[in-house]
Amino acid sequence: MNQKRRLILFVSCLMNLCIGSMYSWSVLSAPMAEELGVPGLSVVFSVASAVGFITMIIGGLLNDRYGPRWVMFTGSVMFGTGMFLCGFAERTEDLIFSYGILLGLGLSLVYGCTIGNTVKIFPDRRGMAGGMTTACYGISSVIFAPVAEELNRRAGVRWSFWILGGCFLIVLCAGSLLVGRWQEEFFLEYGRRTVRLPQGTGTDRTPVQMLRTPVFYRLFLTLTCGATFGMMVLSSARGLAVDIAKAGAARASFLVSLLCLFNTAGRLISGWLSDRLGRYRTLEAALTIALTGMFFLYQSEKSASAGLFTAGMMLTGICFGTFMGVFPGLCSEQFGETYNTVNYGILWTGFSAAGLLGPSILTEVYRNTGCYRDAFLLAGVLAVVGFASLSGCRLPEGQTAAD
Repeated sequence: MNQKRRLILFVSCLMNLCIGSMYSWSVLSAPMAEELGVPGLSVVFSVASAVGFITMIIGGLLNDRYGPRWVMFTGSVMFGTGMFLCGFAERTEDLIFSYGILLGLGLSLVYGCTIGNTVKIFPDRRGMAGGMTTACYGISSVIFAPVAEELNRRAGVRWSFWILGGCFLIVLCAGSLLVGRWQEEFFLEYGRRTVRLPQGTGTDRTPVQMLRTPVFYRLFLTLTCGATFGMMVLSSARGLAVDIAKAGAARASFLVSLLCLFNTAGRLISGWLSDRLGRYRTLEAALTIALTGMFFLYQSEKSASAGLFTAGMMLTGICFGTFMGVFPGLCSEQFGETYNTVNYGILWTGFSAAGLLGPSILTEVYRNTGCYRDAFLLAGVLAVVGFASLSGCRLPEGQTAAD
């Protein structure tokens, strides 16, 4: 049994490594925008980020009822096909459909199952399981961005889409079939033919029951606040490095990679810590770190300090990674394991909202003031709001999902 769940975790991490390549969009969008003769393609990435909650919820319902195999397979086909079709795009609208909608929806079908199911099969180490799977998702752009750049240089951006799309289609479809088979065997060893574990110590809540609990809305607000200031920095990391730290192209790329590495480290470390210190204490520590990071970023623009900017980026990456690594296990503990995949999908709508809010806030502040300092101040306020909301979620030892 332990061997099977390790195999499920390994393949789930590999699949998340593939779908996390979505965050390498900036490497592909610049040459594609030039080829199409348009000023930019940021709208494509915004659509891909915004639509994810739809299939997170639908896929969660199907996964909890029928198991992960065909849900993940469908998502894998959509993701790989969406990437492949980008190579044929002749207009921005073509990319919005192929990358923004098809790939974005497929990504969430896969991501929801890999996260939800690994947390289910590691009830003894939810933080570790959530941390590892989300870490692979987070580090993907560090790996695939240089690969995409090299493909662009050697074959052109259209061939980059075709090659990456074809490879992802094969790996993801094979992975989904393997995970589905192993997961069914794993649960059959418990004498069950549905994708469920024996009940945990807490109360299992259906999605409707979860939505009736005040703690859901506190967690939703906390996740939205934490993801908003994280996306604010991650979505524009390269531009911030150039404008604030006065970094050249090479150093800006290095700072973006550093941010991704600390984002990944935050997911791994927080998963391990949350199994020992508790989910709430770990998130409170992350929000405290975020306040420090926002202060450093504010001061870096004020004093034109590259050192403070780098420190602020690193701390923001750790905090954002912590939120992504801890929330899957926290949702399972808070609302039970039986409906965790769909419950987490509903909670994930806070991240989808943050994907729109974070970049929009940064853009609007810069447009109106000509600098980023007020955006970092607002991000600090969001950290305080998130901390206050989280403090209302704490439950007595052994209880979950307070009414």
